Formats: sequence, C-alpha cells, structure tokens
Amino acid sequence: MRRVRMRRVRMRRVRMRLGTRDWVLLSLDASGKAAGLQAGCIPAASRCAPPALPPNQPHQKGCVTWHIPRVERRGWSRTVNIRPPGPPHFLPHLPAAAAMPSYTIVYFPARGRCEAMRMLLADQGQSWKEEVVTKETWLQGPLKATCLYGQLPKFQDGDLTLYQSNAILRHLGRSLGLYGKDLQEAALLDMVNDGVEDLRRLCGHLIRHNYEEDKARYVEELPGHLRPFETLLSQNQGGQAFIVGSQISFADYNLLDLLLSHQVLVPSCLDAFPLLSAYVARLSARPKLKAFLASPEHVNRPIFGSRKI
Repeated sequence: MRRVRMRRVRMRRVRMRLGTRDWVLLSLDASGKAAGLQAGCIPAASRCAPPALPPNQPHQKGCVTWHIPRVERRGWSRTVNIRPPGPPHFLPHLPAAAAMPSYTIVYFPARGRCEAMRMLLADQGQSWKEEVVTKETWLQGPLKATCLYGQLPKFQDGDLTLYQSNAILRHLGRSLGLYGKDLQEAALLDMVNDGVEDLRRLCGHLIRHNYEEDKARYVEELPGHLRPFETLLSQNQGGQAFIVGSQISFADYNLLDLLLSHQVLVPSCLDAFPLLSAYVARLSARPKLKAFLASPEHVNRPIFGSRKI
C-alpha cells in the first residue's frame, strides 16, 4: 500500500464509507485546483459532500475534494487545510502558484484548427505567442520533419510540446478548469468535442475537394449534422447555458468556432436552430471573447486558409 506523505497541518479524520479510495479535502484557490488537474488528480466534489469546517477558518470557501489515483486508504478520508502560499505538497513537480504559463502557437496564417484554442486563451485572460509558418517555409520541409505527425499546429506550454489540435484543447481544458465539474460532464464534453471534430472534417473535405460541385449537397445535409448540438442544448437548462453543465468548457470554444465558420460558409445555417443561434450570440458577447473576435488578428485571418469564401 502506498502512502501519501504530508507535513503536519491542522487535521481531523472524517469517517466516510468510500471503499478502497483515498479522498483529501484541500482548501485551494483556483490556481491550486488547476495544479491538481495538471498532476492527474481528479476533482470529485460531486461524489460526496465535503464535511463542514470550523467557522474560524477564513479560507474554507476554496475547498476542493480530490481523488488521488493509485492510493488506498480504507474507510476514511482526511481533511487537510493547507494555507497559502505554496502548492499542495503531495503534488511534487508543480511550479509556484503565481507562475504564469508561457504558451506558443505554431501554425499557418489562418484560423483553421487553432482559432478555438485562441478563443479559449483570450476568453480566459491568458497570453500567448504566435509563430506564423508561411506556405513557402512549410514546403521547404525541415520544420515538417521535426513535427511529430508531420503536421501543424504545434503547441508549447513551457517545456511541454503538443501536437493534434484536440489534444491541445483538452490539455487547456484540464489546465484551466474547463473540463466540467465531474467525470460525467467530462465524458459528455468528450462526446461533444468528437461530434465537432466529425463535422469539422466534413467541412475541411468540402473546402479542399470539389467545393463548387459538392457545396449544394453539403448544405442540404448540414441540418442533420447540427441537430445533435441543438438537442444537447435543449437538454441543458433549456438551452440557456452552455453545451454541457453550467460553466464554459473547452468544447464550447471548439463548437463556437465551428458555428461561426459555418455562418460564413452558409449564412442561413442556424435559422432553423434557435437555441444554437442564441448560443452563438451569447458566447460571442462575453467581454473578453467579444474583444478578441473584433480584433484585427482574428478578423484578418482567413477562415478556410487560402480559399476565399
């Protein structure tokens, strides 16, 4: 049995029938929560209500329940109150809470598969650097040879380098607390994001192959591809919130980007979907996201690469 070592802090044991799992209730701020997600700990506040803390502890409002994988403590949990500064010490390789991540996006001068992550970063108040790769540079070959899958985007988060746009979005979702409140919401968000990917692939194929000949058929079939998202919205707070749950997620940014692109490709595409139409307007009006969507950087980027729509 592995043990979790912790320095002495004010602590009390709480009897809870949880089986062979270890649950730790930590008073953390948002950065600590993000740190726990990065380290692989799973927030589980929805599984059990946190025990009441003494009223003389002013930091109790920030409590988060964590399940630490691969650790067994039978039949009880610990309530540990860790006072800032400093990250929780059972997460050994985390930077200081005040450290800001340094993000870099390496991509072509287009919205393409990077605009959803740019929208996410902008709306969350994050800064990032852009390394723009021209078509001529890409065709020369050396950069392509260094890319893991021979394609862009390439994303850097400090010393972590990622490829595959959906993997990058999920990483940002975990890092910034945009992956739902529990495992059920996370599963639904994965499902939504896969649905977005299916439609994005169909749209990309249309743009790159036989656009003039195939567009009419694509437009005819588009409502069938949009209807599942309208259905999901209707099942979540009557369509007045987000695609899943009550907080914005990485999948919302990906879906919003796809819908905005389709409103350029097929301006009337959302006329038959009032919830999706209101959803696009509502998310686009978020102050930081609205400023990004109106910025020259976003406006001047081609939506579909070299094709002018």
